[in-house]
Amino acid sequence: MKKLFIRADDLGYCESVNYGINRAVRDGIVRSVGVMPNMEWAEHGVRLLDGADVTFTVHANICQGRPLTDPRLVPSLVDENGFFKDKSLYREAKEDFVVLEEVVREVEAQYLRLVELIGKKPYMVEAHAVPSANFNKALAIVGQKYGLAGMGFVPGRGPKIGNTLLKFSMDSGNPDYNPFQSLKKAMAQDLAEDEAVMMVLHPGYVDKYVLETSYITTQRALEVAMAIDPEVPAWCEANDVKLITYADL
Repeated sequence: MKKLFIRADDLGYCESVNYGINRAVRDGIVRSVGVMPNMEWAEHGVRLLDGADVTFTVHANICQGRPLTDPRLVPSLVDENGFFKDKSLYREAKEDFVVLEEVVREVEAQYLRLVELIGKKPYMVEAHAVPSANFNKALAIVGQKYGLAGMGFVPGRGPKIGNTLLKFSMDSGNPDYNPFQSLKKAMAQDLAEDEAVMMVLHPGYVDKYVLETSYITTQRALEVAMAIDPEVPAWCEANDVKLITYADL
C-alpha cells in the first residue's frame, strides 16, 4: 500500500482562501493545514475550522503582511513601512540578508500566536515561500525550543518527518495544472515501505486580494474542487493508496 499525505497551506492569507480551505477540510480529504499566524485573517480561518478533524502547523511567513514582532526589532525582514519584504527580494538576493536573531524572534511570535488561537501546540513549524538558510535555521530553533516535530534529512534520500521519508509534490505553478492528474502522477512513482508522497496544496477561492498578491490564483479553486471530489478517495481506495496524516508519519 502506498501512502499519501496532503497538506493545505495558507490558512489566514485572506477570507476567500479561508473559505476554500474550510470546504476542503469539511467536505473533502484535507486533514492537515498550515496557518499564517501573522495575517489579519488567521483567527477567522482557525475559527472556521473549530471542531474539524484537522492538525495545524505554523506556516511561518516573513514575506506577506506585517510581522507580529515590533518592526523595529526585525529590520532585516521589513520595508520602510513596516511590512514584510516581498518574496521576490528574497528570491533575487545573491546572499541571505535575513538576520538569524531577528527571524527567530518573529517565528517564535508566530508560533505563540497560533498556540493562542488553537489552544494547544501545533504539530510543527514550516516555511512559506522564502529561500533563506537563516529562516530555515530559525524554524529548527523554535521547533526544538518547544518540542515540536522537525523535518530531518536523510542523505541520498531526502526530507524526513518521524520515521517517514517524503517525496514532495507541488505542481500548481505548471501550465495546464490539473490537481487530480498531479496526484495520480505522484502516486505512480515507486515508493519504499518507509516513504510517502507529501502533496502540498493551496486550496482557496479567488478574490481581488489573491489576484493582486499571489501567483497561485485559479489553481486554488481547482484544488478545492479536487479535494472535495468523491472520485479522489474512491481512486485512492481502488489503487491501494492510503491517505495519512501527521499522526501516521
